[in-house]
Amino acid sequence: MTGRLRLGVNIDHVATIRNARAGRHPDPVRAARLAAAAGADGITAHLREDRRHIGDQDIEQLRREIDLPLNLEMAATDEMLAIALAHHPHAVCLVPEKRTEVTTEGGLDVVGGRARLGPVITELGRAGIRVSLFVEPDPEQLDAARQLGAPVVELHTGSYCEAPPGPERDRRLERLQRAAAHAAAIGLECHAGHGLCYETVAAVAAIPTLVELNIGHFLIGEAIFIGLDAAIRRMRALMSVARDPVAVFRS
Repeated sequence: MTGRLRLGVNIDHVATIRNARAGRHPDPVRAARLAAAAGADGITAHLREDRRHIGDQDIEQLRREIDLPLNLEMAATDEMLAIALAHHPHAVCLVPEKRTEVTTEGGLDVVGGRARLGPVITELGRAGIRVSLFVEPDPEQLDAARQLGAPVVELHTGSYCEAPPGPERDRRLERLQRAAAHAAAIGLECHAGHGLCYETVAAVAAIPTLVELNIGHFLIGEAIFIGLDAAIRRMRALMSVARDPVAVFRS
């Protein structure tokens, strides 16, 4: 699988800054519009149980006002399922969630969570919402996702990004490469994300069976220094060069 690698921009932490003063600025919907203008292919937003950043009103506005596909990250709970069915985003990415975590700490245990995940995947699919499962790059988890009928998986890249350059990072990259190849071989569309930055994105973007990267925290942080438009455009360029350097050179 080759071709243009899609970029989903996660706007959660625009809402984090807004919520620090319980006001309306900065507006995550405005950030989504800027991301679209800078070359994002989709917008990702994580509606957490405790509403620590994105809120229900944000999801409503994003769905109503943004033309790009909306990818709603959420836990597989009855509350979140009802919200997804009410707002009907383009896609839902099911993620593990613990109230005390600072950020998502790992992938779903699809193998151990079949009983809970299966009905949620089925209901979302019946509603015409594309379902993705956020998983570790583990063939057993990928096989379980396929068996449950999820059409998409998103590989957790956090472990790779956190490793210092050298043999350990190389081993973690190889694990991602094998998992992405396995996902494609069993008929899953494969995405990746978590912790990606300018330093780490190229090697992941070069994996030919990946279709989409979802990146948020780094881009919002970098925007403080160079602006959101410039941050996204640079990320988009690094992804394009990594995926097809010859085509970029010719253009």
